[in-house]
Amino acid sequence: MSQQGRISRRDLIVGTAAAGSALVVPPEIARAIEAAGGDPAAIEVVPTATHWGMIEATVRRGKFTGAKGSARDAHPTRMIDSFADRVYAKSRVQYPSVRKSFLEQGYKAGGEGRGREEFVRVSWEKAFDLVASELKRVKSGHGNASIFPGTADWQSVGSLHNASALVRRMLGLHGGFTDCTGDPSVAAAMVILPHVLGDLEVYSQQSAWPTIQQNTDLLVLWGCDPVKGDQIGTHPSDHYFYGAIEKFRDKVRAKRARVIAIDPRRSSTVEYLEAEWIAPRPNTDTALMLGIAHELIATGKHDKAFLDAYTVGFDQLSDYITGKSDGVAKTPEWASKITSLDAATIRTLAHDMQRNRTMLMSGYSIQRADHGEQPYWMLVALASILGQIGLPGGGYGISYHYDNGGDLTANAPGIAGISAGNNPVTAALPFERFTDMLLNPGKQVPYNGTTFTYPDIRLIYYAGGSPLTHLWQTNKVLEAWRRPETIIVNEPFWTSTAKFADVVLPTTTTFERNDIEVCGAYSHQYIVAMKRVIPPLYEAKSDFDILAGISKQLGFEQQFTEGKSEMAWIREFYEGAQKQAAPMKVAMPDFETFWKRGYVEFPTPADSKEFTVHADFRENPALHPLGTPSGKIELYSATIAGYHYDDCPPHPTWIEPAEWLGSPKAKQYPLHMVSPHPYYRLHSQLDNTWIRTWYEVQHREPIWINTEDAKKRGIANGDVVKVHNDRGSTLAGAMVTDRVRPGVVVLHEGAWYDPDNPQSGTPTCKHGLPNVVTLDKGTSQLAQGNIANTTLVEVSKHEGPIPTVTAFDPPRVT
Repeated sequence: MSQQGRISRRDLIVGTAAAGSALVVPPEIARAIEAAGGDPAAIEVVPTATHWGMIEATVRRGKFTGAKGSARDAHPTRMIDSFADRVYAKSRVQYPSVRKSFLEQGYKAGGEGRGREEFVRVSWEKAFDLVASELKRVKSGHGNASIFPGTADWQSVGSLHNASALVRRMLGLHGGFTDCTGDPSVAAAMVILPHVLGDLEVYSQQSAWPTIQQNTDLLVLWGCDPVKGDQIGTHPSDHYFYGAIEKFRDKVRAKRARVIAIDPRRSSTVEYLEAEWIAPRPNTDTALMLGIAHELIATGKHDKAFLDAYTVGFDQLSDYITGKSDGVAKTPEWASKITSLDAATIRTLAHDMQRNRTMLMSGYSIQRADHGEQPYWMLVALASILGQIGLPGGGYGISYHYDNGGDLTANAPGIAGISAGNNPVTAALPFERFTDMLLNPGKQVPYNGTTFTYPDIRLIYYAGGSPLTHLWQTNKVLEAWRRPETIIVNEPFWTSTAKFADVVLPTTTTFERNDIEVCGAYSHQYIVAMKRVIPPLYEAKSDFDILAGISKQLGFEQQFTEGKSEMAWIREFYEGAQKQAAPMKVAMPDFETFWKRGYVEFPTPADSKEFTVHADFRENPALHPLGTPSGKIELYSATIAGYHYDDCPPHPTWIEPAEWLGSPKAKQYPLHMVSPHPYYRLHSQLDNTWIRTWYEVQHREPIWINTEDAKKRGIANGDVVKVHNDRGSTLAGAMVTDRVRPGVVVLHEGAWYDPDNPQSGTPTCKHGLPNVVTLDKGTSQLAQGNIANTTLVEVSKHEGPIPTVTAFDPPRVT
């Protein structure tokens, strides 16, 4: 049942076999029926949407009891089973709360008590007055550049309740703030690719999956795991990928295509596609690509015609690859010593790629490493050397694992969403330098040809994220986090960021407010009504209402709200889409009809199946030039050469990472840790639900460790282990497996931070947060991206009593 209303007995039938077979009832509805005393008529079904897709929430007498995927989603994710548990989690922030010493002394209390003190419950009136007073004080005493709102994280979907946009809207009306640029997921890529291709590319539509199904002979998954990643989306996921990959697997099983995965672990996608697995050392992807390129050039198999017509700088790159410019030929033997792969394997890879229609499908993981600009630049260079860019089923793709890239684009309008407004302060830093900024105000930092001077941040107002989970080198972060005078957090849950704040304002979850959103970030196939499932719990308010209340205290409520209620904004967004749809000749019902039904579906043109990235450029580069200075693919960048960065040369280059399995540090810390996205979470979201029981080991994040490495250390499957290096330590649960190569461990990111002794300067995390041991360093002076996957550690069996996990316990609130 797709619209809100009473559920009938017929709606409960999922399927029956022959006559006389038993009814099959979805478990969440069965639980709700039981709670309702067996009466299905007491249940309501409310359509809404989340990062995990369009869903139907079941409600019994005002209580959210469960959820299932929408009838329009053929491949809903299992994670939606935990949504009701998340809403009622014991970690909910129930009331406006202020750190005790901050309430008593204000900003003069200092930051040493953060994460160590109890909180005091206050009224909303008191909270609004306190926050407004702090904003006025900091603006008056230190200027607007001393206010920082953090980054735009994976906050709730929704065009109105966009937490990061709303906090910026309020702060902009207050006079401005220091902003940040970039995206922690793709910081290196989104800076290097405009120099190479004239576009960010990381958010661009990928070649449509039907072109791969029909034309690709060899699919190379380079650190790419779409089976895991496409469960979620920045907009509600439509899960198109899962039907597409099933068809491609049929092709593989019919021996009409091959899949090779280049990855230190056997990912979910490797398992699903039964792919051939090649496992180099982490962070050596650029060296491997250079070795492949050398073999193609040395054997005359590079596509000279493509390189001449569509690229600039191949001569300089070729001189480097062949050793003419530096005396070191990047042969397969050279690459073998760096990657630990056999030279014969590298040669075979080169010729397999050249003789087949090859799609190089990369994940974001390879650029989240020291010098992360280089593998993406070299990926494009290798695709250029193969000469298949712009051909159906060939070239490269970098976002197939993200937002269901390769989806079919509908003929549809968009939703504008609420504006973040204007920011009178023009300064913006790369977000990855957040910690460094707090520790070093006034420091000058190079970034993409410019120099940025760190401001002196006195107040942080964070909404829609948990930086103490996702920032790198946690103990350094904690030191920096104590520096600002005031930290305000809007948050539904007592995350580590909330526990280490001064003022915590309880926000609603997605299910406690109305909104509107596009479903399918690339397809735009639906506009969906995000209906409120239940009223706000406790004293929670939406970010919109919270920031409107603060704006009222500051004297600009009218400018913030524009005099519109929640539903008035949603109606305006929908009517804006109707205006876009009119010249497209796309019919949309009136708002009332849409809201009652819960969605509008848009048609998908037949030619969307044929979309191929850079096909127009290949057909006529003069008529369809790229956005680079030359209009072509830049394998050598004169612009970057002009920056004179010693850590980012003007063409793709192998540069040793700060630490890796080939470095001296590996003698002390001989395991390379990678921290990919978890399978059953969106970063840290859902970690505070029963879904943890699906994957945790002894109540801790599991760490994949190779059988050989575990045996050397006396570690058995299920042991609690200590993961440590000179930056910190965290406890995890051992998962002994051959799905990861020797010398590498996998600890998925997003476990809630849980320090064993908050009073300590370097506490051990009891729960398995990998960022305790990662390194806070920029990829290079060009992009300053994060290098989470450049991390060496040692793993040892935990000795002594196993500490209780308290990550999800609220602090004491009086």
